Amino acid sequence: MTDQALSSLKSLRSVQPSPEAKKLALNAAMVAFDAAQAGQKKAAAAKPAGWLSRWKLGAGLGVPAATAVAALVLLPIGSQMVATNNPIDALPPVGGDDVTIAATETPVEQPALRVEKTDSDVNLQTLSTVAPETTKPAPVEQPKMAAETGANALDEAEAMSDAIVALPEAAPAPMGRVTMRQAAPSATADMSGAGYAATQPLYVEGDTFKSFDENRVKITSEERVSTFSIDVDTASYTYVRSLLEDGYLPDPDAVRLEELINYFPYDYAAPTSADTPFAASMTVIPTPWNPKTELLQIGIKGYVPPADERQPQNLTFLIDTSGSMDEPNKLPLLKRSFGLLVDQLQDDDTVSIVVYAGSAGVVLEPTKASQRTTILKALDNLYAGGSTAGAEGIALAYQLAEENKLENGNNRVILATDGDFNVGMDDPEDLKTYIKTQRDKGIFLSVIGFGRGNLDDALMQSLAQNGNGNASYIDSLREAQKVLVTEGGANMVTIAKDVKIQVEFNPALVAEYRLIGYETRALNREDFNNDAVDAGEIGAGHTVTALYEITPVGSGGELNDPLRYGSAPQANEIAADDELGFLKMRYKAPLGDTSKLIEMPIGRDLVLDDAMKAGDDPRFAAAVAAFGQKLKGSAYGETITWQQITDLANGAKGADVDGYRAEFVQLVGLAALLSPDHSAGGRSKFDDPTLPQNRNLGAPQPVN
Repeated sequence: MTDQALSSLKSLRSVQPSPEAKKLALNAAMVAFDAAQAGQKKAAAAKPAGWLSRWKLGAGLGVPAATAVAALVLLPIGSQMVATNNPIDALPPVGGDDVTIAATETPVEQPALRVEKTDSDVNLQTLSTVAPETTKPAPVEQPKMAAETGANALDEAEAMSDAIVALPEAAPAPMGRVTMRQAAPSATADMSGAGYAATQPLYVEGDTFKSFDENRVKITSEERVSTFSIDVDTASYTYVRSLLEDGYLPDPDAVRLEELINYFPYDYAAPTSADTPFAASMTVIPTPWNPKTELLQIGIKGYVPPADERQPQNLTFLIDTSGSMDEPNKLPLLKRSFGLLVDQLQDDDTVSIVVYAGSAGVVLEPTKASQRTTILKALDNLYAGGSTAGAEGIALAYQLAEENKLENGNNRVILATDGDFNVGMDDPEDLKTYIKTQRDKGIFLSVIGFGRGNLDDALMQSLAQNGNGNASYIDSLREAQKVLVTEGGANMVTIAKDVKIQVEFNPALVAEYRLIGYETRALNREDFNNDAVDAGEIGAGHTVTALYEITPVGSGGELNDPLRYGSAPQANEIAADDELGFLKMRYKAPLGDTSKLIEMPIGRDLVLDDAMKAGDDPRFAAAVAAFGQKLKGSAYGETITWQQITDLANGAKGADVDGYRAEFVQLVGLAALLSPDHSAGGRSKFDDPTLPQNRNLGAPQPVN
């Protein structure tokens, strides 16, 4: 069990049992009474009873103490099952009879919302949850001991049941989407609870992802041009890692291959002047999962400005403090993560804090980073409570950013949330339009996700894309260090926007090709030259990697049969022995409106017959691509095994100063345990029709 799951389990509290739960205890006692009566007759004939075994608990029930206590133990179990919305269809049969109970929901009172104001030097509107007042329960009269049996047994049993449940009302459990699945009771279970199937592990459900189909193989002679927007987001890798470390396989739509590949830094050559914001390098190596194809790797490295050219920062933290953020890996981790970012700012930088929950409010007016104590105090005083009004908070955050806008600085809103936007601007399209308007004013938006259970990944990705920012996911303080400290410049400072890539392949040399990933960033061919079409951004020092699997003409790896009536070669085609294709890239300056063009040929001299000659980066990127394809059940790369991926990544870790690549190797091992290779060819269970097709998408399967 993970620390998160254990913490969630500890937070569960018993609630006032429902009438149905009381009926369960009462019926259980009566069944035990009938069974005990029959057993006592046999015991009396065999051996005289001692004084202890003749002692009765309950007025007139005639139930031995051990049996009655066992029956009463069922009461909190039954009430907890009802409170957690887990229906119980029937009790185990005892004495040949079934005792049934209807399952109902017990309403849980929402905690009250309290608004506090702290010291005058900080404008703090601290949102916190207030535990409901508890009153001391009235003394409960113990049921009298009696030896009578007969007609009044039922009434006295009810009195005993009422006395037991008249306990102090526990505080309501935190509202959230932590779910405990309770297995159905077995047929052999006895009344003490022995024989009940073990409760399955806690898990969190409710995360949603945009559905997409993976890129397919294209025939070069029919469609020789490929166009897409770059993507520097890394949220997919972090989310996938979090699930695998908890022992679950991710939803296939949660696995975006380009975000897995781009999570890792690569040692590409960077431009030496700000006049060229990024440079591209390329290489071609044999494909690890298909000896008849090759991998074209396009690597981009952003310009890294020296310290004296650093832009001043105007940052507005927009923080979700709704009730769903009241979990250890959400708001508490968020506060510590933003504390790391504050420590990296320079004295002249500005920080503002806006929160949104039941309502939006300014927690910290624009404050110079030199006042670190004030900023950290404002963060530390944040508490979760209330519903979510994300749109209202965004409007207030942009208003603050506009009021303190720096003409030559980085003006950015950083939205931190678990992804839940259920109150406020109802139409996501209106929200996107609003963010686009602010983007055109020079205020960008970055989005950071925390926790699981409410994550609306598609909306977070869309908001970041429309806000000329990037989307990240933080699941640990180590990841916070990577996103906000190690890569803080790349994630916070944009050096080029609307970056598009277009590759034209030469049909004389390339029979087929396939872009690996970037499905959600695809562009039409005509979009490349249309400056009105939005695309991705590159930050200072960012690395971006794109992989194409290409099939050389005559290799025998073609997946499509040649057409009977082929088209004649075009007059402007390059000779077959010169180029595999041609690379074009367009970009705009951070505050510019007109794009600039970078062009370079993809020569045959880039092709290497041995991947070892290419160095570590191309081989490691290929290993990550193979991992992602296998994890999501791709139609390609099915023949490579987990062990082959491990060996490939292990041999390409390089210096690995931060240990990210070594961690990836361990992640491959976890995936292999959860989705082992079942056939000699290394095909995963998702590609083998003889194996069960049900996938574990991040949670245990329901119990029938």
